[in-house]
Amino acid sequence: MSNAIMHQIHPVLPVQNVLAALFFYTQKLGFEIAFADDPKDPKYAGVKRDHIEIHLQWHDEKEWDFNADRPMLRIVTQNVDYLYQEYNFKRVFNEKTVVKSTDWGTKELSFYDLFKNGLTFYQNI
Repeated sequence: MSNAIMHQIHPVLPVQNVLAALFFYTQKLGFEIAFADDPKDPKYAGVKRDHIEIHLQWHDEKEWDFNADRPMLRIVTQNVDYLYQEYNFKRVFNEKTVVKSTDWGTKELSFYDLFKNGLTFYQNI
């Protein structure tokens, strides 16, 4: 009997508009479209950059509650400072967003996507 080996994780983020989310992730965050269930009006799609893939799933606005706990992704990244410069140039986040060094030995860049899903890019120091 061999051991089960896990290779990747593809988190699914809820969004109200998959096309708008695809635009944000591709044009602002530098991802590319991995797939979409419909090219004109997708309800489920995936984006990828380097070694990660994030899935985006449409949710009806009637079910939507921005005040509810939102997903937060922590993405291991090389050179967070460079990523900060890239995203700052594209005006991805507000002017108060900074790269922070933590007490637990990481350097982190955190902000929200269009639908209040949290994204933290971090590296060990």
